[in-house]
Amino acid sequence: MTTAFNAQKRRKTSLTDNGWKGFLFVLPNLVGFTIFTIIPVIFAFGISFTKWDFYKGLAGISFAGLKNYMDLGRDLWFKSSISNNILYTLGTLPPLIVLSMLIAVALNTNLLGRNVVRSCVFLPYVINTVAIAAIGLLIFNMSGPLNMLLQAFGVSDPPKWLSSLEWAMPAVMIMSVWQGLGYDVIIYLSGLQAIPEELYEAATIDGANGVQRLLHVTVPMLRATTFFLLVTNIISSFQVFGLINVLTQGGPARATTVLAYYIYRLAFVYNKMGPACAVSVVLFLIVLTVTLIQWKFQRKSELETGSMK
Repeated sequence: MTTAFNAQKRRKTSLTDNGWKGFLFVLPNLVGFTIFTIIPVIFAFGISFTKWDFYKGLAGISFAGLKNYMDLGRDLWFKSSISNNILYTLGTLPPLIVLSMLIAVALNTNLLGRNVVRSCVFLPYVINTVAIAAIGLLIFNMSGPLNMLLQAFGVSDPPKWLSSLEWAMPAVMIMSVWQGLGYDVIIYLSGLQAIPEELYEAATIDGANGVQRLLHVTVPMLRATTFFLLVTNIISSFQVFGLINVLTQGGPARATTVLAYYIYRLAFVYNKMGPACAVSVVLFLIVLTVTLIQWKFQRKSELETGSMK
């Protein structure tokens, strides 16, 4: 009895010691996350209820209540930013998911020079955003290579792209898809490695062709990977800033102003830290809501799949 009690006591002590050791390992990251993320988020939430003259320091803070949030309902720039952000998300998400999956499936075969192609596809993702935007400025210049190509194919009046109200946002979307494609392809490639080859062999024996194997084997087996990419891409689409800052500066007019860029303009161009933090809180709530909805549908889908099994 005494031996068993001592063994149980030693086991509890060992678990406690291991718990503290594990905590010490994550402590540096936890401290950094607290200082650079949690505290600024709480501070920004508090500032959203104030009027703050940033250049006067903390002495320039005065309580404004809900005024900053109420003013957003009458702010045309804020409304345009939300609609542009939704348009940007809807315009970039489907091409990213579909193209990255198809490219990953192609690169998962014994394609000649596939390692070189993989590097070329992934390269834009690791290149600095400013460099990508500089390439976009060259491509979408009114006398740039894209318009020259369109004119060669008989388009007499090609779009003005970045200076056009209709074409500025599509130009930004194209560059964004090109930059983000490599990351999604790599994630899909890792997901494809986990699909058992026996499933494809069984489908082939049943008479399924390549398209049917893609739709009925590959796509269902990549459901978790697709969900992960949907969540991360939607979050990143509401945080887009670098490309727009370099390519269009939110213009022409309000055509490409999104929430992140509008926050930057409010805070660091017009020195309106209170309204900027209010927009930041709204952006946080939008991203949180979308993510929770996605988690709910994913969980429901998993439960339905489990019940079918």
